[in-house]
Amino acid sequence: MTVNLQDIVHAADAINGKVDKTPCVYSRLLSGITGAEVVLKFENLQLTGSFKARGALVKLLSLTPAQREKGVIAMSAGNHAQAVACHAQRLHIPAVIVMPRYTPNTKVEQTRSFGAEVMIRGENLEEASEVAQRVALERALQLVHPYDDECIIAGQGTVALEMLEIHPDLDMLIVPVGGGGLIAGCAVAAKGIRPSIKIVGVQTERFPAMTQALEGVPIECGTSTIAEGIAVKRPGKITLPIIRDLVQKMLLVNEHDLEQAVLLLLKEEKTVVEGAGAAGLAALMTDREYFAGKHVGIILSGGNLDFLILSSIIQRGLVRSGRLIRLQVELRDVPGALTVVSKCISQTDANIIEVHHQRAFTHLPLQSAEVEFVLLTRGLEHIQEILKILNAEGYKPRLIDEGSE
Repeated sequence: MTVNLQDIVHAADAINGKVDKTPCVYSRLLSGITGAEVVLKFENLQLTGSFKARGALVKLLSLTPAQREKGVIAMSAGNHAQAVACHAQRLHIPAVIVMPRYTPNTKVEQTRSFGAEVMIRGENLEEASEVAQRVALERALQLVHPYDDECIIAGQGTVALEMLEIHPDLDMLIVPVGGGGLIAGCAVAAKGIRPSIKIVGVQTERFPAMTQALEGVPIECGTSTIAEGIAVKRPGKITLPIIRDLVQKMLLVNEHDLEQAVLLLLKEEKTVVEGAGAAGLAALMTDREYFAGKHVGIILSGGNLDFLILSSIIQRGLVRSGRLIRLQVELRDVPGALTVVSKCISQTDANIIEVHHQRAFTHLPLQSAEVEFVLLTRGLEHIQEILKILNAEGYKPRLIDEGSE
């Protein structure tokens, strides 16, 4: 095996005091919800917002003085970019970062804030990687790969070292998987310390490249996911055999699972975690029987979530829980009719967020109108109360489902 436990111990010594030892705590609330004994590792609280700071620093510290002087280049959708840029700035190493066009603006600006030269190139990581390799040759820069590098893998493995130092009796470790650097390093570390521990990897259904590679089937991926941090189409050549040897199970989660996990962490743990970082909890929530009664460690790998995406996730969550609804009501198209129905709704203590008044695009008779209300409610029972009152007043209200029209 290309990386061993001693390599990870050396990596931990090298970054000691230079990278945060993030909190690793038992979650009473999530344990009660899932039926497992849940321990969370808050890597979203790193200075650059993800675990990537560990591997990036280990790699940069391994460079020769000549390599440092010429500079480094990396390709990344955000977290690796920020990690390399941050530690390159601290070590006075020139850094160039190639980022795909779909990268959230938050991650682009944060990378620039660390003084790196940012190049926006390519539609995905693969195209960005091709650009990075070409520029590395043209400018004699040292390429810092996001996952397929022994130093990177060793650095990421320090996450598991810290978890088992605090919770040595963990039965399982759930790890998000993109190219495999984090799970490969954590598997080597965890198995080296506690051979009986089970390592479980999680990917999004839209980007199951590592799962497909392990199964020996052609790799077929989608085009987008809220878990862009693990949206990788090309598994690592170094990471793949490590994962094949040491990982017991791979699970897939869908976009809805990821959104629900992000919301649950925000609500119960008061912490912001990006889609990839929430993948471990999403897997636990969707496959509870497998983890039931086990002492499970979950790595919240990153927290660099774009505010617009977070806002959309919150709103969609409100819709799914019945807290935000669309309600259509037929009215006579006469002065004061809208005021009367609005007053009727207000008596139920529902909050009217939006009102859409429709006269032309409808099959209703003349002198009639459809009004769509967007309401903030207390939940399903409150919705039934609103419908009952409106029906009693003769309005014939109709709920518009989120997928209808």
